[in-house]
Amino acid sequence: MTQSQKSDKVIKDKTQKAKLVYGLISCAIITFALLYALRGDNIKITQYNDLNSPVEIRPDYSGTVIPPNIAPLNFVVQHDGSGYFVRISSETGNPIEIFSKTPKIVIPKKAWHNLLEQNRGRQLNLDIFVKSKTSATNTETVNQQWTRYRTITNEIANENIDSFLVYRKIRPGHRLWRNIGIYQRNLASFEESLILNNEYFKHGCLNCHTFCLNKTDKMLIGIRSSVYGSSTLLIEDGEVKKIGTKFGYSTWHPSGRIASFSVNDVRLMLHSATYEVRDVMDFDSLMANYFTDSKTVKTTSVLTKSDRLETYPTWSPDGRYLYFCSAPITWTDRTLVPDDYDQIKYDLVRADYDIDRDQWGTLEILLKAKDTGLSILLPRISPDGRWLLFCMCNYGCFPVYQASSDLYMADLKETEQTGQFEYRKLDINSDQSESWHSFSSNSRWIAFSSKRNSGIFTRTYLAYLNEDGTASKPVLLPQKDPTHYDTCLWTYSVPELITEPVRVTKEQLGKVVRASQKIPIEMPITMATPKAGVHLLHDEQWQTERE
Repeated sequence: MTQSQKSDKVIKDKTQKAKLVYGLISCAIITFALLYALRGDNIKITQYNDLNSPVEIRPDYSGTVIPPNIAPLNFVVQHDGSGYFVRISSETGNPIEIFSKTPKIVIPKKAWHNLLEQNRGRQLNLDIFVKSKTSATNTETVNQQWTRYRTITNEIANENIDSFLVYRKIRPGHRLWRNIGIYQRNLASFEESLILNNEYFKHGCLNCHTFCLNKTDKMLIGIRSSVYGSSTLLIEDGEVKKIGTKFGYSTWHPSGRIASFSVNDVRLMLHSATYEVRDVMDFDSLMANYFTDSKTVKTTSVLTKSDRLETYPTWSPDGRYLYFCSAPITWTDRTLVPDDYDQIKYDLVRADYDIDRDQWGTLEILLKAKDTGLSILLPRISPDGRWLLFCMCNYGCFPVYQASSDLYMADLKETEQTGQFEYRKLDINSDQSESWHSFSSNSRWIAFSSKRNSGIFTRTYLAYLNEDGTASKPVLLPQKDPTHYDTCLWTYSVPELITEPVRVTKEQLGKVVRASQKIPIEMPITMATPKAGVHLLHDEQWQTERE
């Protein structure tokens, strides 16, 4: 090989190496650019089809009012595509831009909270672009194209929702349970923590968690156990005590000195053929009051009548009235389901009370079942004292098993001025059961239970109330994984909004349940008949059955 040939070979080798290095650098630049784009930074779609039609997302977080302190409303785009781009923006602050190769859209939490906080009371816009899938005609590839759907517009409320939500999770069984627990959820994030489950007391039942003024310094939890007996956990200022009888549906007087509760002989019935085969009947019930100072239970003929069923108590925020539901007992045999079980309907009543003199006034019927044609249940009053929220269904005391159950609202301020109790059905109802509900401490948000998506599983929804009591389109409790509810076999029930977390531990609570030490209670009643000095036994069958 001549010198000239050697020189040519060296130059050729260097050229090939240079091309290789250049190619590697180019690939690295392209790869970096793709990764940069996949992160959603500086995505610019300059050519797209502007489709003036609504985009379908799941859950449906569109056209509603959202809390400024809520966790990101992650969702799934319900349109086929090979790529998805979402731009979330408002009047001020940096917009959030997300590119995803799948229809699952997960919103960065910090950027979301920053954007909402800067735009309280303003609109929140979601622009969603979907890239068409690649298809082929013979050997020619059809160009991919982006489509932009109509902008989703929501409103960011000025008022926060309470920071935490407490609920019970249970399987939607018919009679028996295995795992059941009460949990608390931080609404600003996706953090869920266990308050107590039944693994701490050999799989008994726990329910009816009750708070005073949306706080956790006074709290009740009902316990039913064939091993450790039926009782009520009383949490006061971080200390846990066990009361030696089970309370039913409970409510705190705003002073924190009285916990009013019902005692219910509820029994599960099963129909042979219908969409919802489960049903519940209250065979006997009454109302009583636990006084925290004296550790005693008292009742009165105003609240407890032998020919009536009393249930679902709730105190007015000023402590002047105890509201509850009452139905006549029209049958004599209290061991068999009466033939007219589907005609049992509850009135809405209230009794006035003077706490300083411990004196009850008269019983007032606010709304009669015979006038509505429906059974009136679960009254709850907003902390500002204005709104009374309740539900009505075809019959009975257990709205969660009735698709006919809907939410209704009454303006108590207007009732006081006019002397007339007027009510209206809320627009947020569905064709499935709406039931247990609670107010936020600022009276601007409600949490409620609904079976609207499946008819089987109860989920928690949040809705904003404006100044005239109109409720916005409900928001499904958001989850980090927007497909969470697709495979979730838990029922979320009894949602209660609170301003702070429950700080006592599950170990503390479980230890008190298992302990023999308890506050002894002499019940002055045996079911609906007042009797002095009679203790309510824990071995009655109905106290350990599932509600």
